[in-house]
Amino acid sequence: MTMDADFVIVGAGSAGCAIAYRLAEAGQSVLVIEHGGTDAGPFIQMPAALSYPMNMARYDWGFQSEPEPHLNNRRLAVPRGKVIGGSSSINGMVYVRGHAHDYDHWRDQGADGWGYADVLPYFRRMEHSHGGQEGWRGSDGPLHVTRGPRRNPLFHAFVEAGRQAGYGVTDDYNGERQEGFGPMEQTVFRGRRWSAANAYLKPALKRPNCTLIRAFARRVVIENGRAVGVEVARGGGVEVIRARREVVLAASSINSPKLLMLSGIGPAGHLAAHGIPVIADRPGVGANLQDHLELYIQMAASQPISLYKYWNIWGKGLVGAQWLFTGTGLGASNQFESAGFIRSRAGVDYPDIQFHFLPIAVRYDGKLAAKGHGFQAHVGPMRSLSRGSVTLRSADPGADPLIRFNYMSDPQDWWEFRQCIRLTREIFAQEAFKPFVKHEIQPGAACQSDAELDAFIREHAESAYHPCGTCRMGRADDRHAVVDPQARVIGVEGLRVADSSIFPRITNGNLNAPSIMVGEKVSDHLLGRDPLAADNREPWVHPQWKVAQR
Repeated sequence: MTMDADFVIVGAGSAGCAIAYRLAEAGQSVLVIEHGGTDAGPFIQMPAALSYPMNMARYDWGFQSEPEPHLNNRRLAVPRGKVIGGSSSINGMVYVRGHAHDYDHWRDQGADGWGYADVLPYFRRMEHSHGGQEGWRGSDGPLHVTRGPRRNPLFHAFVEAGRQAGYGVTDDYNGERQEGFGPMEQTVFRGRRWSAANAYLKPALKRPNCTLIRAFARRVVIENGRAVGVEVARGGGVEVIRARREVVLAASSINSPKLLMLSGIGPAGHLAAHGIPVIADRPGVGANLQDHLELYIQMAASQPISLYKYWNIWGKGLVGAQWLFTGTGLGASNQFESAGFIRSRAGVDYPDIQFHFLPIAVRYDGKLAAKGHGFQAHVGPMRSLSRGSVTLRSADPGADPLIRFNYMSDPQDWWEFRQCIRLTREIFAQEAFKPFVKHEIQPGAACQSDAELDAFIREHAESAYHPCGTCRMGRADDRHAVVDPQARVIGVEGLRVADSSIFPRITNGNLNAPSIMVGEKVSDHLLGRDPLAADNREPWVHPQWKVAQR
């Protein structure tokens, strides 16, 4: 029996779930292909357990970068969600729209119709904001966005220290003003992770016209220049799931370019080298790979007020039990409850440094905690000039692609990262932290010179897990664009890409929110609807940005 639908979506991740919801709501028949399985169970649904699913082969594709030449040839983990909800089911649940100027840059680079005025209505449509700025935020969308309780005094010390250092305070960095220090937002609702699966896919699947298929996508089937379906491996065999109208790749910035190349869409020489017939020579497929790198600036605490008291089997059991039985307590938050966005220097018009504050000194993957009480700020530059690529390892669909980020390959990156460290140290040195700081754990007081900081960066910088850009959106006559401003793959009919791979440039902050927004906006293009009316409200920009850093 041949399975078919009006629309076939590859990937039940952040964008794919949103598209499935909107298409099904509009009465179209939808088939969603997802290689991963269920998101049931406490490791995904309990917010504080966030370090577990990204380390579990059951939920994660398990990708690694190639050795990074500017980071001591380290291979960095590249977690991507292999489960319904995609990476929104294994991420840190931090919700950041990005800055208004990010989207104006997209528009100016050829993504017509994707300026901030164009995307703001889609952010509002998708959100149900709890505590956000009225007018700028949505109030009845599927995606609940909340704030943690911020009961630990360290959360307030971080914001106050930022203020003491001369920075502004913002009550909603997703509203009019991003720049400054304030509460961090999270995709958590009623104590549970509010992933794209919970917000969008599960409601969509309650409709008779939306179906989820567990299968491994091998390639897009293209006949006479048009995508007509997707070849999948399922139940020990290979079959084709056919699309009557369009195929949508929403398989991540790693797997979407891989699938395009396996389907004959990509750099002609690279495809030919792997024996793949060329259908559309698009040199931009797999290029333009970007990410955020970050460091943890860790401080030892002089008081036993951090979460370290729970960093043992009994403490974790207690937190887990309270969450399981009541949905409350420390387990009901990702513990990222205060944030900061600042500019690295005068002459930068909007923030290019982001802080996540955490009231324990621990690695993001949860594998190692500093001994004793402590706290940390995750910090990194937002707009690195370095670019990498995703390419095929072989023509075998089962082979992982080659991922080369080429991190820190631009000299500007080194200056920005050193600036991140020095500005963070200045914040931790403020009066607000005097009652709490014992000493610096890492990089450590002895690490001061440019050369010493560079050595620390080379050894300790980690991915913030924000890969994007590998199927860049641009004008149809742009040789290096992969999709046009309606997300249509240039050179093939009936095929679109809708996920973080279409970002022309990485946004300012975590990528889950803009990825869902892409799904919301592309769903209107798929349905042939006029886009939502533009909203021309002006975001806050520091009036002295040309001459002042803060």
